[in-house]
Amino acid sequence: MKGSVKVSGASPLSKTLKAMSLSVVAGALFTSSLATAAGEVNVYSARKEALIEPALTAFSKAHDVTVNLVTGDADALLRRLQVEGSASPADVFITVDAGRLYRAKDAGVLQSFETDILNDVVPDNLHDRDGYWYGLSQRARVIFYNPEKVDASELSTYEDLADPKWKGRICTRSSSNIYNQSLVASMIEADGAEATQAWLNGFVSNLARPPFGGDTDLLKAVAAGVCDVTLANTYYFGRLGQSDKASDREVYEKVSLFWPNQGEGDRGAHVNVSGIGLTASATNIDNAKLLVEFLTNHKSQVWYADVNNEYPVVEGIAPPKSLQPFGDFKADSMSLSVLGDNNRQAVEMMDAAGWK
Repeated sequence: MKGSVKVSGASPLSKTLKAMSLSVVAGALFTSSLATAAGEVNVYSARKEALIEPALTAFSKAHDVTVNLVTGDADALLRRLQVEGSASPADVFITVDAGRLYRAKDAGVLQSFETDILNDVVPDNLHDRDGYWYGLSQRARVIFYNPEKVDASELSTYEDLADPKWKGRICTRSSSNIYNQSLVASMIEADGAEATQAWLNGFVSNLARPPFGGDTDLLKAVAAGVCDVTLANTYYFGRLGQSDKASDREVYEKVSLFWPNQGEGDRGAHVNVSGIGLTASATNIDNAKLLVEFLTNHKSQVWYADVNNEYPVVEGIAPPKSLQPFGDFKADSMSLSVLGDNNRQAVEMMDAAGWK
């Protein structure tokens, strides 16, 4: 058999840590969950198996490289990399949001790298300025509203959501959510700290209820009339429209998407990425680089965007069918590296505004 993908979960780590020293943990995990054959690459992925494994299988068959895949929660995998340190078997780390990728870089678990292909196909704003990670797909965090309660003409920008006209009409998830933190980090860069703090104060005062749930819960709340407006990532909306559940598709039909900050001279809608980096402990570096390049080729980008309901990072590739009904939009071209730079300040300001 040419190439293969071996999959294991990340859950055993927390139990093993209670009984083993750091060095033994790293060795035991490597032996029990990952192969040690030549011609391989070891991947830690915060994306669920179904959202990445087929692409890894295609890579494995194309290049006769065995791929050993461990999937798990994003923060748990980052902690695992930190605990394993230089003994980690991982060559590649896949996760979502530039803020999380920054945390991995800041924690010292990634290494800088580049190739001519990656420099050519991944736009500058969608990879780390120092080469520690590259975007694989894009998502936009935009405004969703109930058209029975909101006329699209009332909507304009993220900044406008602090206007008193939205008092008691907005739902949001917790300030601990990295997606919200990255949006605020982008506003600090675009509008300045003082204006962003004022926006945060107004936004929080307009909430219909305390922060709750995830993006899907928020979209359902808008559909049910719990609130009129929310902020969510586009792929959650796309998933509802593609769902096998009639109740999910009903939410999709009841909620509308609005692209904010589209005016002339405005910055465009906030975008973020799922991304990939080489670990600091990587030993299969050539195969790891080859894998990153493979995931940014045309065929992989089409598949990856389609299965994740996200936008490709490579220019010139159409969005998946699930997103095409939303139309074209102007995306913020801000370097996503600044989302990590501004994350700490964003969290402090959200806290100061009382965003729970």
